Amino acid sequence: MRIGYSFWGFLGPGVTDTPDGGRSHRRTLVDGLHTAGHDIIFLQPNRDLCEAGDDLTGHYRWDAGLPDIDALFLEWRWPIPGRNTTPCGRPGHTCDLHRQADLLAHYTHRLGTSTILWDKDRRLPATDPLRRTRNVTVCEPALYPTPGAVPLLFPVADTAIDAAAPDALAALPRPDPLCYVGNQYDRDDAFDTYFAPAAAQLPHLVAGKWTDTARWPDVRFVGRVPFPRVAEIYADALATVLLLPRRYAAAGQMTQRIFEAVLAGCAPILPADVRNGAAFVPPSLIVRNATDVRHRVGWLAEIAGTGEHARLIAECLRHLNPFRLSTQLDVLDRLLRHPEPVAS
Repeated sequence: MRIGYSFWGFLGPGVTDTPDGGRSHRRTLVDGLHTAGHDIIFLQPNRDLCEAGDDLTGHYRWDAGLPDIDALFLEWRWPIPGRNTTPCGRPGHTCDLHRQADLLAHYTHRLGTSTILWDKDRRLPATDPLRRTRNVTVCEPALYPTPGAVPLLFPVADTAIDAAAPDALAALPRPDPLCYVGNQYDRDDAFDTYFAPAAAQLPHLVAGKWTDTARWPDVRFVGRVPFPRVAEIYADALATVLLLPRRYAAAGQMTQRIFEAVLAGCAPILPADVRNGAAFVPPSLIVRNATDVRHRVGWLAEIAGTGEHARLIAECLRHLNPFRLSTQLDVLDRLLRHPEPVAS
């Protein structure tokens, strides 16, 4: 099929000062769709070229118009006041939302094109009419999505999981007991409960955009880092805490941070308030508070480099199986061929 793919972000490393968690999995998904025989046309601006100077036009195709397509795939964009809600041409304006509206109007509503809406950040209201539109299927990267939506998790390449070597990962020197990579957005409560009190007693670092940090004077914030640096931070750390906004935790929605960490051998500690957390990590890595976090990191320091450590990493790798690209491609293949019926 010819798929029109709309996303606001990058396929390559992009630029440092921008939020785009999709860099860890978007290209994996696109390449998987291409290998499965689909023709992918990107319908938003080529930010890799325009902002990062990364010319990928020899491998991928962008189209600023309204090309003929068989299906529309949207990484859902939502209104961000002062950024994509302002008039075109204003300083700081991004046109992702306007372009998405044009795509929906032309393909979804005017032509009746089969549309897959991937609500990666859980921003589409449960009452939005798109959820009841005949030719629209809403997907969410959650084990327990909004009623009527279909789980489509963030994909990690099967080859990356299969190639990971637990013994080698356990043997790496890990000078940082604890790290966190990610932005502040809607995570203050989880940070207070699980990370900050533990970090006050352990060497650590926090990478990402955290603009309001005065309440955590003991936490070492290093700001945003280039995307390739993320893997290096995880490779230097014994453990991370998978901090999630409440709307993610309640739906069993896990971010890409889990496989970024595990593939580098960094143990993913998970708060107990995440729904069905045992689907994501071994029971030994589920915690109730920051004291539990500190104890788990202490235990990891004791077993570091041993066979027990390697077995724990192997168990974490097995917990990545639900995220396998092959599994997500099976979901998309079914939806492209037989769209989900809209719930009445």
